[in-house]
Amino acid sequence: MLDTLFFIASIIPFLIQGISVTLQVTLFAFAIGLALASLLTPIRVFAPVSLSWLPRTYVELFRGTPLLVQLFLIYFGLPSKGIKLDALTAGILALGLNSAAYQAEIFRASIKGIPESQFLAAESLGMSRLQVYRYVVFPQAFRIALPALVNEFVTLMKESSLVAIIGVAELTRRGEYLVAYTFRALEVYIAVAMLYLVLCLTFSQGAKIIEKKLKIPGYERSR
Repeated sequence: MLDTLFFIASIIPFLIQGISVTLQVTLFAFAIGLALASLLTPIRVFAPVSLSWLPRTYVELFRGTPLLVQLFLIYFGLPSKGIKLDALTAGILALGLNSAAYQAEIFRASIKGIPESQFLAAESLGMSRLQVYRYVVFPQAFRIALPALVNEFVTLMKESSLVAIIGVAELTRRGEYLVAYTFRALEVYIAVAMLYLVLCLTFSQGAKIIEKKLKIPGYERSR
């Protein structure tokens, strides 16, 4: 038992070096997803049917196919069309495009979740439709969406381990290096899992603090 604990403690510094890559992949992918979702959501919610099918198709396509397959299509498939990306870029792009579909649905549901009374109250004050969404709907929708966005970020952080398959030296890949060198898979992957757990719990707890500061009276739910 002590030997196992000492071994895990000895490999932690090597694994920690992969955390920076894991965070880089997660943050850039989340930013790409957020930017695309900000474009997809208005079209999905406000555009006529002749245009709204485009973001709907995008969402269904990326939510309905495995992320691993999407990663392979970008990294292994695009070079056949003359588009060659390095492993890190391909991994970030695949995760970002996938995350955009989920974030778009989060924003759509948040906007749809605003009570009709909010629209009526704003219109009774003489606000235009643009002002209603800018000053009343969007600020509330963002706060409602925050818990789900945090959950998506944490999910994205765990899914970033898939980029190890294409050779990105993030946390999981470094664990694979250690397994190949030490042949102690159980201890190595326990250490990897512990580090992912610490990362996810840290971001989740930090997000809860932000949620409390931005909570909307009347929308708070028991957790």
